[in-house]
Amino acid sequence: MGEVVIDEEHGFAEIPLHDDDHNNQCRPTKSPEDLESNIDPPNSSRINVNGFQIDQQKNPHEDWLPITESRNGNFYTCVFHLLSSGIGMQALFLPIAFATLGWAWGTITLSVAFVWQLYTIWLLVQLHESVPGIRYSRYLHLSIAAFGPKLGKLLSLFPVMYLSGGSCVMLIISGGGTMRLFYRLMCSGGTTCEDKSLTGAEWFLVFTCMAIVLAQRPNLNSVAGLSFVGAITALCYCTLIWALSIVKGRPSDVSYGPREEPDSDIEGFSNVLIAIGMIVLAFRGHNLVLEIQGTLPSSPTKASKKPMWRGVTVSYALIALSLFPLAIAGYWVYGNKVPADYMPKGGLLTGFVQHHGHTTSKFVKGLIYMLIIINSLCSYQIYAMPVFDNLEMRYISSKNRQCPWWVRTGFRICFGGISYLVAVAFPFLGRLAALIGGITLPLTYAYPCFMWILIKKPRPNSAMWCINLLLGCLGMILAVLLILAASWNLHDQGVNGNFFKP
Repeated sequence: MGEVVIDEEHGFAEIPLHDDDHNNQCRPTKSPEDLESNIDPPNSSRINVNGFQIDQQKNPHEDWLPITESRNGNFYTCVFHLLSSGIGMQALFLPIAFATLGWAWGTITLSVAFVWQLYTIWLLVQLHESVPGIRYSRYLHLSIAAFGPKLGKLLSLFPVMYLSGGSCVMLIISGGGTMRLFYRLMCSGGTTCEDKSLTGAEWFLVFTCMAIVLAQRPNLNSVAGLSFVGAITALCYCTLIWALSIVKGRPSDVSYGPREEPDSDIEGFSNVLIAIGMIVLAFRGHNLVLEIQGTLPSSPTKASKKPMWRGVTVSYALIALSLFPLAIAGYWVYGNKVPADYMPKGGLLTGFVQHHGHTTSKFVKGLIYMLIIINSLCSYQIYAMPVFDNLEMRYISSKNRQCPWWVRTGFRICFGGISYLVAVAFPFLGRLAALIGGITLPLTYAYPCFMWILIKKPRPNSAMWCINLLLGCLGMILAVLLILAASWNLHDQGVNGNFFKP
């Protein structure tokens, strides 16, 4: 069982998983005369993928990389990884979207987005081993196999790297900001307390140092325990927030009308698109699905897609039980009074503290803050793993040897430092989430549909062909509209660019 390798010389970009001596393992299908003059050895096993001959023998470099170093995962580790990566603080902003869309359209949009993204996950799980003998254990590799080297990299490289590195930056911002809130809560306020408090940049540094220490685990399978903790904490703080909001009751002056009347039709249309964007972007983690499946063992008789899909089914049932109550109960309790600021100053958590903080014990509020901090630390590990894998892949490709422990440690410290600098330099990054999210949205809702058509080649005008073409085109249209709406919103309202002032 091997990873796909594609020769750059003949039109496909090489994925640096093989030695330089193995670059000739993949080449375009030749004429019968050429094939007769270069017959494969008896022990070789070649298959045809989109007109290219690919060797199935196992690539030894797979055992050196964090994603594929350990393939001893199982159903439970899949559930832990999917939950830890699938639930984030973006879910706490769902009531804001409902305040713009209203009850009916908010619920419909949330349901459609959930079913749509669950379907594209199913496509990715099936495509992981769509070619016998080959495992696409990285999203970028599947994209290159489907779209070709240049277009595949162009379409997927930035979204994948942003969703990995950018998510880590956002986790530093939200985790470090929540640490500051936790300190102020425990310190009970006062001038002396504020004088002793760390600055925003220092809280970010504390969080980053803790995340880097935890990031020294060697591979994706080895962080399953941290993913388990991240999954439990995510489910707990989501449940606590919406359940306590219902128990405390609605404020007396709650309203379900629009937050404010738009000045023009364009502004109203833009607000609707931004609200839809909040909902579709609440579902995350598609850039990790293939990587998580890559940690599972697989054989011709026991394919990895069966335990993987069972894990997806269980984890996304739990995700639905968290996100739907957050959106519906949060909007029912607070209406349009949920603060619309970015993390960690806005969303359902801030609304709960503002309206019910005085009637909630310090222990409960501190528990919620602590759960969010722990979840952010654990989620950082799984989102950073594709970046670690890419860095080590480049080292292995150039040195042709396994990455030493001190180089691996240096890579992870370096990435943590860069993430920290970006978080400090752009603490307002959450306000750009809709714009950048529009660029990465096709990775979740569109690309898997096109990949299915290009790799599986269903009969034109068949049901699967029509469904995937329709969903893929709608995903691309939605991404363009979301980018335009976010750009208009930024032009209209501006951005408080508090550079280096978290």
